[in-house]
Amino acid sequence: MHSIIANDYELEIGSILDSSFASLLDKYSDVKKIIVSDDNTSEHCVPFLISNYDGLAEAEVVILPAGEENKSLAIVANVWELLTEYGLGRHDLIINVGGGVVTDMGGFIASCYKRGMQFINIPTSLLSMVDASIGGKTGVNLDHYKNQIGVFNDPEAVYIDPIFLSTLESNELLSGYAEMIKHGLIHSTDLFNKVIEQLDIPFELELELLKESIQVKNEVVKRDPLEGGERKILNFGHTIGHVIEGFMLGSEGMTHGHAVGIGMVFEAYLSTKKGKLSQEEFKTIESAILDVFPVPTFSNDDIQSMTALLTNDKKNKGGKILCCLLEKIGECTFDHEISEQEVTEVFLHYKNQQINLN
Repeated sequence: MHSIIANDYELEIGSILDSSFASLLDKYSDVKKIIVSDDNTSEHCVPFLISNYDGLAEAEVVILPAGEENKSLAIVANVWELLTEYGLGRHDLIINVGGGVVTDMGGFIASCYKRGMQFINIPTSLLSMVDASIGGKTGVNLDHYKNQIGVFNDPEAVYIDPIFLSTLESNELLSGYAEMIKHGLIHSTDLFNKVIEQLDIPFELELELLKESIQVKNEVVKRDPLEGGERKILNFGHTIGHVIEGFMLGSEGMTHGHAVGIGMVFEAYLSTKKGKLSQEEFKTIESAILDVFPVPTFSNDDIQSMTALLTNDKKNKGGKILCCLLEKIGECTFDHEISEQEVTEVFLHYKNQQINLN
């Protein structure tokens, strides 16, 4: 078991059976417990936990509908009504078991219900392990706008057990690798190269590489927990990636990681156009990422609609679209203004490299 010092919570990586989870449940032995899961994790992951921990024997299980398109205030309101029916109080405990949608929504549900209650994250997807469950961001989408409603709130603990990765299909596993690629691009050439090499054997993820990627995010968050400055570099690829994901919400084949992968290529392209990233390093990034996350088919009308969505991106300031750009592989800077014209240009540049996901 590997323990990482986070802000004010436990972050443990390794077998959950060897973790402090049992002792933490003992701390909450006299309170009600709610397990928040989805259609997938309620079947493949929750039974494992309940069978191994007596402290969960009487826990109620709330099952969210799976999928990013269900990450909405309407679903959250339904869960709050359920918690009220269960008689849950602010001193009871929510345990989120699932991918990024579950940990984002479950954290938000806990943070707002009766002005806040404690929650634990047990991420079961690679995306959630290296990104969503760490750092205290919670929230839901608002129509096509990603994570538009939410709060910063740290969990009581995060337990990351690679055993749950065996439940994932290949597209969900690759979605998590996109965030690991991002960690390499903002942190070091060495990490970037390691992740790209790992893509050849995605189902054989080395524990040390998982730890290294998690540590990149954790260290940035510790230095800037509320995203006042440096933490913004974790948004590399997400300014454009989020509008692609939001616009294609529910489309078959478009995962968060796929959208962010394309977003990283597009934002690396802008980095080069603005004279920051070298053409050689850009080609390295483009080749590595598009080999895994090809550009889907967009019409000119689609491009116009997605570009318009950028004007409401939550990272904007003073009416300006702000973006992270690369200086080189391993060095990222933030708060660069980009224009709608520049975004349209990069979309049009890749129209000839499109594939049809349907």
